[in-house]
Amino acid sequence: MSVSLPVPSRRGSLVAAALLSTGMLLSGCAGAPSPAADGAGRTAADGGSHAGKSAPRPLAARAEVPAAPQEIPSLGPHTRGQIPDSADQAVVVTGEGHDTSRSTVVLYTRDPDKGWQQAGDPWSAHNALNGWSEHHRVGDLRSPEGVFGLTDAGGRRADPGTRLPYDRGPGFVAHGTGFKGESLAGAFDYVVAINYNRKPGTTPLDWTRPLGAGRGGGIWFHVDHGGPTHGCVSLSESRMKQLLRWLDPAKKPVVVMGDAATLQK
Repeated sequence: MSVSLPVPSRRGSLVAAALLSTGMLLSGCAGAPSPAADGAGRTAADGGSHAGKSAPRPLAARAEVPAAPQEIPSLGPHTRGQIPDSADQAVVVTGEGHDTSRSTVVLYTRDPDKGWQQAGDPWSAHNALNGWSEHHRVGDLRSPEGVFGLTDAGGRRADPGTRLPYDRGPGFVAHGTGFKGESLAGAFDYVVAINYNRKPGTTPLDWTRPLGAGRGGGIWFHVDHGGPTHGCVSLSESRMKQLLRWLDPAKKPVVVMGDAATLQK
């Protein structure tokens, strides 16, 4: 008995040929289909998908916004505006009150990228007996408020290692007693001249008064004697040595001084 095999139809032959031409005939577990094209004619390997959707694109990296340079936190805009752009060191003397003689000193350095950075712990200090004045005059027993350069130093004792010009001599002697009866001996062993009503670039003992004698002068940082001053700012001997070694004329140091409320303006 003979069995007749079916003759493939013309359509079946065409389908088979098409499958062979595209490599889509089954070939066992090792067989793999070629990448499917998406609706735009791109294959999955080119970023297409079997569903005809484009692959998600990576998010663009967000641009980093640099932080604003830090300001000295205890100072208001008016006071900050008085600090020269050239100054990269600041000694901030903050009085407890307008009419009080106790104050705090903090050192700051200016980083070109980060702004003002605190350079150490606060120091205790004295200022003038009656506090502070925006218009200091001879005999008012107030310390002048404002921003002043620090360019010159000196004292009775040898230079402790400052980079400022240092004038050592016997003229740095304080006589008598302070407002609390304390001895003033040794108060001028180390001094830094504050450039209020004086000629910068000279010894602290130079008595040139550009604003006139009536506006006072001779305002210094000097060694603390345990009580209020006539107009200066006083620090312990160890702090005075530290200040002298820290100040760098290349960084154009300034002092910012006044009572807290005024400095916050």
